[in-house]
Amino acid sequence: MWKKAVSLALAGLIVAGTAAAQEMTLEQVLARHYEAIGGLENWTSLQSMRATGRVTLMPGTEAPLVLTVVRPFKVRMEFTFQGMTAVQAYDGTTAWMIMPFMGKTEPEPMPTDMAKDVIEQADIDGPLIGYKDEGHTIELVGLVDVEGTKAYQLTVTLKNGDVQQYYLDAEYFVPIKIEGSRTVQGNLVDFETVISDYKEVGGLMIAHSIEAKPKGAPTGQVITLDTVEINVPVDDTIFTMPQAGM
Repeated sequence: MWKKAVSLALAGLIVAGTAAAQEMTLEQVLARHYEAIGGLENWTSLQSMRATGRVTLMPGTEAPLVLTVVRPFKVRMEFTFQGMTAVQAYDGTTAWMIMPFMGKTEPEPMPTDMAKDVIEQADIDGPLIGYKDEGHTIELVGLVDVEGTKAYQLTVTLKNGDVQQYYLDAEYFVPIKIEGSRTVQGNLVDFETVISDYKEVGGLMIAHSIEAKPKGAPTGQVITLDTVEINVPVDDTIFTMPQAGM
């Protein structure tokens, strides 16, 4: 877990370092980010990741969760509540779901708005790694304050046209917040994702707490990871939408 412990003796050095940091280029900021999360070589050699944990469905109510991501662009998330298991998955071509809480007990293709989020989750690297090859663009906005923490703001324009604001902690160069907009039931909603509790897993720094909520809301849906495994064997068929009735 990342810890911030700054002594008074280092205060002068930190001030000087911050002033110099303001002049950093996008390439320098990204280089520090790649180094902080474990290095580009380690990330690009990562083939699979499986995480287990919990997701809050409503205040005070959690459901066990399993998230599996495989290169290239395959993801499956499932969570169980009251004896029912929901599935959201993408096999590289089709995004599909089983959502018994919504009365959808058979597998079916996802609506376009929901599918966009799942397809983003299928990128095991995230948009900051290999962004040019993926067709994304990134612009360095500069140093900003994020609830008392200095952070580098990056404007990330995804290949699909969506624009997101990434905030990298100016000391540790890991993402602490992402802001953007998404369409929910036909309405455009501003959202923010707060990212924290970074832990080292196999040489990679991986966040173990992700809270997504409408922008400005006091609380949202929180995913808390208990274990993360990397480069584990995965049965590729789990990403393929089953036929109805099977």
